[in-house]
Amino acid sequence: MTGLPNGFIRSGDVLDDRLSGAETRRLELLYGNEELLYGLDLIGVAGPFKKVTPWELADEGGTVRINASGFSAVPFGDMPPAITEFIRDFMEKNRAMGLPQQSLSPWRAALQANLVRLLARDLPSHADSQVFFCSSGTEAVEGALKFARAWRPGTRYSISFNAAYHGKTLGSLSLTPNPEYQDMFKPLVPGALTTPYGDLDALAALIRRAGPDKVTCVIVEPIQGEGGVNIPPPGFLRGVGELCRRYGIVVIADEIQTGLGRTGHWFESAAQGLDPDIVTLAKPLGGGLTAVGATIVRRAMYKKMLGGLSSKRHSNTFGGGALSMAVGLRSLEYLVENDFAARSLHLGELGLQRLKATQARHPRLLEQVRGQGLLLAMQFQPMVGLPLPGALKELVFEATAILALRHLHDAGVMANLSLSQKRTVRLTPALDMPEDLMNTMYDRVDAFAARHPASRHLLTNTPPALTAQLARFAAAKPKDRVRLEG
Repeated sequence: MTGLPNGFIRSGDVLDDRLSGAETRRLELLYGNEELLYGLDLIGVAGPFKKVTPWELADEGGTVRINASGFSAVPFGDMPPAITEFIRDFMEKNRAMGLPQQSLSPWRAALQANLVRLLARDLPSHADSQVFFCSSGTEAVEGALKFARAWRPGTRYSISFNAAYHGKTLGSLSLTPNPEYQDMFKPLVPGALTTPYGDLDALAALIRRAGPDKVTCVIVEPIQGEGGVNIPPPGFLRGVGELCRRYGIVVIADEIQTGLGRTGHWFESAAQGLDPDIVTLAKPLGGGLTAVGATIVRRAMYKKMLGGLSSKRHSNTFGGGALSMAVGLRSLEYLVENDFAARSLHLGELGLQRLKATQARHPRLLEQVRGQGLLLAMQFQPMVGLPLPGALKELVFEATAILALRHLHDAGVMANLSLSQKRTVRLTPALDMPEDLMNTMYDRVDAFAARHPASRHLLTNTPPALTAQLARFAAAKPKDRVRLEG
């Protein structure tokens, strides 16, 4: 018997837009992450969306919004021609093996070489470093932790920083100090220690208490992304490197959000004076279309873990696949040939000026704005100014950002929440977004602020029925939702 069983959805039905938005919603809620999608749809930001331009998306009603979301993973917008046209050529012309797990690959070879050469321009000590490819940022971090442990066997502790975000697989989660993510999965990987971000004295004291010969590594984001775009004080990263070098502790720079141009530098850690032993990359390498993660490791460390007959100690089934390597190669090429790092630095300075002007006009709405390059954040005043107990305060903070996200969406701007900083919404526009469209985005942010001049207006300008639905959703999560209401 041949053919598809009854009820199967054909790929052509999706490709030709025959799967309606309503049916998409029903199936997602029935078989996917229902609670997340329910919450997003309650506030009207779940879509589905369709591409209008690489930088603008339309919802089912035809409303077009500027996309400044994507958590830094869409460096050129949605389905960018620079990448999609290359993929068409790749599909037509490529003859290299598609999944070269145990063989040489020209695509992997080229991307490895280009990544190391780009890093070595800023950090010559990495001229002979080696690359391990995987399929995501959290996998890149997991690999980095293993390389560090192999280099310093017998050590016990790995150090991260308050508000850090390194991923949600078990090792990276252990170094992401957020109780919401960690508590259900305890006990985590033992030996994870946390210290205040930006406080070099606190880090030095923690290393002394733990015992320098017992510390495997320090992992640091050059700028904390999910933490709300936290920028460390001048000299902090350089000091981290000097401190760790003194004791032989491995330094891992998590450049998954900051690396490859977003902050105005190819490697933000290098720009701040840090020469890390290991660098993790991911998001922009996929060009917004595929999954690519990379761990760049000093040669001696790489050999220590993956030397000789032990070269299979760490592996990744799909890491290094021809399509993902080809997209990574073209994405990196497009970034460098257009010098998007310099463009991000310039446009980010202009954008931060715009946001600071908006904040100055509406200080009762925006407590602070901050950013580096095109990694920008707006921190909102809490909607309720009264002193509140811890759990309720956190809920109010989260609700503030959620309603801000909704009202920004209504104003025509799609933004990101910050997972470890509840009152902060981020803007991560595509690095090649036209400047006039970027200016329109800031105009819309300013119009949003004018409509909600104080944070309490985020609540009072929300329909009471929706506020009640959101309160019920926060208090209890029904088990049998198959469609959304309101």
